[in-house]
Amino acid sequence: MIPLEEALAAFPVAQSYRPGDSSALNAEIIGLIRSGAKTVSCEAWSVFDHGLESFPEAGRVDIVLNWDGTAACATETVKVDKVRFCDVTAEMVPPQGEFKDLEHWRAGYESYLTRTGRFHQNAPMMVETFRLVRDFGDHKDV
Repeated sequence: MIPLEEALAAFPVAQSYRPGDSSALNAEIIGLIRSGAKTVSCEAWSVFDHGLESFPEAGRVDIVLNWDGTAACATETVKVDKVRFCDVTAEMVPPQGEFKDLEHWRAGYESYLTRTGRFHQNAPMMVETFRLVRDFGDHKDV
């Protein structure tokens, strides 16, 4: 486990975030990022409008946190798109890694967005494409 402070020393302008809303989902997402199966993430745009998280910026490296707050890996944002929930297509789902198809994605995100009070069919979604640049689990650049 790498302390967040050590990871931030390697990437001084990085922001940090903890994916998922449970320890199990957090571990699953980090595993998918590490394996290369996950290169896209989504979040409700309103999370960023309300300052709950730092908005991803193309070219910036961010630190992905384990559930306990230690650094898991570093990713670089390649691009950020704004897409309404209802406009997410089947082609956009596979790079997210954890969903088998568009129906599974919609069910999963509807459930998540409902739990957080952000669901509606036209909800704007932040769609981030990223690449893994360092896995702090094995201490090497990718």
